[in-house]
Amino acid sequence: MSILFLEYPKCSTCQKAKKWLEENEISFEDRHIVEQNPSAEELKQWHQKSGMPLKRFFNTSGMLYRDLGLKDKLPTMTEEEQYQLLATNGMLVKRPLIVGEDMVLAGFKPAEWEKLKS
Repeated sequence: MSILFLEYPKCSTCQKAKKWLEENEISFEDRHIVEQNPSAEELKQWHQKSGMPLKRFFNTSGMLYRDLGLKDKLPTMTEEEQYQLLATNGMLVKRPLIVGEDMVLAGFKPAEWEKLKS
């Protein structure tokens, strides 16, 4: 299985997630979420594949999210506007983000990640 692991290397949660992948011998392609920010088209595909609400793709605890006042703005934005916004800055995107052939996981929850082992 081909897995894309999007991370911000200084993020402690991303570091834990990467260590978990390595300890469980799960091979992955590493991508710096800020240096290679996901495009709006990638985000749209991943969102559709994930089955998650689009809001789960936003780093709601990040400073940029708060600085832009997105808590109040997101409900009035279209999905397309949200994809475009997420594509402007990797710090807006929830991380780590795992993209597999038939699933997408946002954030690091080891119990959810167990399905990567099969």
